Amino acid sequence: MDPTANFKILMYSHDTFGLGHLRRSRTIAHALVAHFPNLEVSIISGSPVVDAFSFERRVSYVQMPAAKKLADGNYASGNDAKSFEQTIAAREAIIREAADRLNPDMVIVDKEPLGLAREMLPTLRMLKERGAICVLGLRDVLDAPELLKEEWERKHITDYLEELYDEIWVYGPGSFYNPLAGIELNEPVLSRTRYTGFLRRSLPDLDDGTAARYGKDFVLVTAGGGGDGHDLMAAALNAVKHGPDRETRYLFVLGPFMTERQRFEIMARAASVPNIEIVDFLANLETLVANARAVVGMCGYNTFCEVMSFDKRALFVPRTAPRREQSIRAYRAEEFGWVNVLDIEDAKRGSAFRAAMNQLMLSPLPSEAVARPDLEGLSRVCALTEILFDRFEAEAAGQLPKAAQI
Repeated sequence: MDPTANFKILMYSHDTFGLGHLRRSRTIAHALVAHFPNLEVSIISGSPVVDAFSFERRVSYVQMPAAKKLADGNYASGNDAKSFEQTIAAREAIIREAADRLNPDMVIVDKEPLGLAREMLPTLRMLKERGAICVLGLRDVLDAPELLKEEWERKHITDYLEELYDEIWVYGPGSFYNPLAGIELNEPVLSRTRYTGFLRRSLPDLDDGTAARYGKDFVLVTAGGGGDGHDLMAAALNAVKHGPDRETRYLFVLGPFMTERQRFEIMARAASVPNIEIVDFLANLETLVANARAVVGMCGYNTFCEVMSFDKRALFVPRTAPRREQSIRAYRAEEFGWVNVLDIEDAKRGSAFRAAMNQLMLSPLPSEAVARPDLEGLSRVCALTEILFDRFEAEAAGQLPKAAQI
């Protein structure tokens, strides 16, 4: 394809819990518009805090009504006055209207192949009929194989993959993990699967004041969106509060989805600890990770990529419910020698947490491991995009049989 050609990409990010899907989609969108000078990207997002993030020129967003994921893994409307069914109907209409108006040449769906409660399915079929390229993007780990198999069978996901998707992109190295292990995929779908490597993160071109405000050489404690981060925050606070170290500075970032009660509790308990500073929410977490001495987190995909990108020592305390994604990623990364891991029940014992932190400060950096993390995901996403457009242009011109394009 001509890299200077004008074309449009629509990205779908269901965003029912935390910030992971939106931040990953935003990272990919920014890389694409940096690579293709005349590309326009629009992200359809269900995040209630999407407007807190800045977007590069030629990247826009369409906001849907919020839906939320409950502790038991089920979903509910983000608006108590609306039923979940009403919310899904409104979201589906917004998705279709946006796709019809934008008429994208390509659509990239994040994680949910059919969208939340199949809200993407009608639009995907419409776009396929119009000749759009459709890609499913998956993070490196989705869930434990047996749990993912049950979920996909219940949703009949595999019945639609060959029909809907031209390629499946896994945002991790093939040597790290197979997120579709346990799923029986037919040969056409397997042949369309590409491993990109992890998505490298970088600092914004201009500091928004974060670096000047918070400085350097602190231990960053982050729970991503914060909706399930209270246990980690409480355990870390307890370890620092009752430990002898008052020289190390700790920066706790709570996240926008921590409950008001939990937020008040953490802030009240931290008020008497002079070397802890609480940050309610900060969209520019990359700068904090880059300037940190070490990172304590839960091992969500974005935090993990930031730790690898900025070559930081990290202690991960992953959650294990409702998904085991974080735990699988953390322990796999520990096997590679990139991070340290502590079970949440052990972390609740202050002495164990402090011992793990002392060990962390003596650990090697990820870049010092025998096998270094593959962080070329964004450049490969751009290359894969070019290849897909080349194939579809050749097919449209009659130069390539349809069967040869996959």
